[in-house]
Amino acid sequence: MNITNKFYTEGFRAVVVGAGHAGCEAALALARTGIRTLMLTLNLDSIAFMACNPSIGGTAKGHLVREIDALGGEMGINADKTAMQIRMLNSGKGAAVQSLRAQQDKHAYHAAMKKTLENTENLVIRQSEAAEILTENGRVCGVKTTFGEIIPCEAVVLATGVYLKGAVIAGEFKQSSGPNGFAPANELTENLISLGFAVRRFKTGTPARVDGRTIDYSKCEIQEGETDIYPFSYLSDGVPQKQAPCYLTYTNEKTHEIIRANLHRSPLYAGVIKGTGPRYCPSIEDKVVRFADKERHQIFLEPESAGSHEVYVQGMSSSLPHDVQRAMYRTVPGLENVEIMRYAYAIEYDCIDTLDIYPTLEFKKIEGIYTAGQINGTSGYEEAAAQGLIAGLNASLKLRGMEPLILRRDEAYIGVLIDDLVTKGTNEPYRMMTSRAEHRIHLRQDNADLRLTEKGYAAGLVTEERYARFLQRKEAIARIAEKLNERVSPTRCTDFLTAHGFSAPNGGVSYADMLRRGIPAEDIGKEFGVFVGERRADAETAIIDIKYEGYLKRGLEQIEKAKKLEDKKLPPDIDYEKIEGLRLEARQKLNKIRPENLGQAGRISGVNPADIAVLMVYLSLSHK
Repeated sequence: MNITNKFYTEGFRAVVVGAGHAGCEAALALARTGIRTLMLTLNLDSIAFMACNPSIGGTAKGHLVREIDALGGEMGINADKTAMQIRMLNSGKGAAVQSLRAQQDKHAYHAAMKKTLENTENLVIRQSEAAEILTENGRVCGVKTTFGEIIPCEAVVLATGVYLKGAVIAGEFKQSSGPNGFAPANELTENLISLGFAVRRFKTGTPARVDGRTIDYSKCEIQEGETDIYPFSYLSDGVPQKQAPCYLTYTNEKTHEIIRANLHRSPLYAGVIKGTGPRYCPSIEDKVVRFADKERHQIFLEPESAGSHEVYVQGMSSSLPHDVQRAMYRTVPGLENVEIMRYAYAIEYDCIDTLDIYPTLEFKKIEGIYTAGQINGTSGYEEAAAQGLIAGLNASLKLRGMEPLILRRDEAYIGVLIDDLVTKGTNEPYRMMTSRAEHRIHLRQDNADLRLTEKGYAAGLVTEERYARFLQRKEAIARIAEKLNERVSPTRCTDFLTAHGFSAPNGGVSYADMLRRGIPAEDIGKEFGVFVGERRADAETAIIDIKYEGYLKRGLEQIEKAKKLEDKKLPPDIDYEKIEGLRLEARQKLNKIRPENLGQAGRISGVNPADIAVLMVYLSLSHK
């Protein structure tokens, strides 16, 4: 960059760099809480763009969306507006792992989010590339663009996605590019390194988009949506009743033969790709190699937009050459004559080491710089949006002189996500999964508002309308729970219980007892009219709380034990090198990460229980 001319743009307290899912939530959180904010994006057409799967939610990701919504975020509202199909995943399993997933109209999603941003008070959007984060005396003081524009500010949220020195790769082809042909951001990385960020290279990928008119759907299994489930947002009144179908098909041995025969042309195996890819979302060539015993792999055919024939081939991301891609796609049942509209590719990009970030998502070395999304090494729109909301809200809280919002692991999936990033770090693109949450029976998606809306309201992000709905819902759940604990006389319930395989009762039986015996809530409702006039979502939360009452009680006991360690704060200026009894590895890790409390210290890789015992003794002596 050789721009010598400079011009200044005053009047903004915060700048958000990037307008993907993290950037959108960060900018809205800042602006809606009264902070005049400028959002910079390389291209206005890439706002909230779905560069990969045109869907929101999924296993554990649906939990994140409901939590974003409960805190006052926008992703759930926008997803409900533009959903083409919605389903509840894992509906046959326990409530803790059930997750919403919606197929989105990707063009409508972008347009709706852009409209929301454009009509948000205190927010200005500008197409421009950030080249340098300006600092003075250890804190941020502005942003400089490639045009030479200087924007003084007090806080910056970096939400650069996969654009930092982005490189698209397919076979022997490699090009400096962002996703979907958008321009990369090539200027900022060197500046971040000079500020003290540790930068590394990650990789992700996307499958081909094909012409739906060339698919023979008769050879595929239809996947319909559901119309009797609740939506993502607590502000939405329901889900679409008319939904588009998706389809399921499979790879086969012929597909795998083509892939194996061309592995020498795969940049993944030829050493062209240097970045670390996502273990939980491998390319089709990676799946064929790693799971050589599998005869087939699932492929989902998902529409990209109501106004387009493009279909997303979920499960077949690849970086193989185009001629190989065409051959392998055409071996899949239903795709024998398919025309590829956009070929699959891998993309490499720069990201940072999140061990340099506080739980507020503020950079430890420069005050006022926050990071969110794929720059933090995560994958997924939902993970990005969750971080964007927390980064933007914490930047706002700091500018308003208020306490930060740090969610514990027992309070939210967002808390698990951020704690994992800042305590353990990640050596590959991080994806949220239910198995990462040790308190998942408490962190269900149905009760996200009960856990978080009060916090969002206290932080100034939850609107009065949303809060009023929350109070109504809270009252309804309490009312239903009280009703369920009412006892029914033996004469009224004997026939009902015996019809469900239970012996005649000696005394009255409550509806809650019936639920605990495994009698379906639908049957109880039909027989006794318990849920008449109540919203299904409210009744569902009350029912789950009763059915899992024993597990919830034990879980609360575990949470209370864990909180005792979380409550033991570690002074920020401790020199761990001087604490006798700590092992060398523990000293190094503790000095680098600077945990806020004993609970976080105990989750650091390389810090064992003996080290925590030493710290407990140290704290007790230092407080005497």
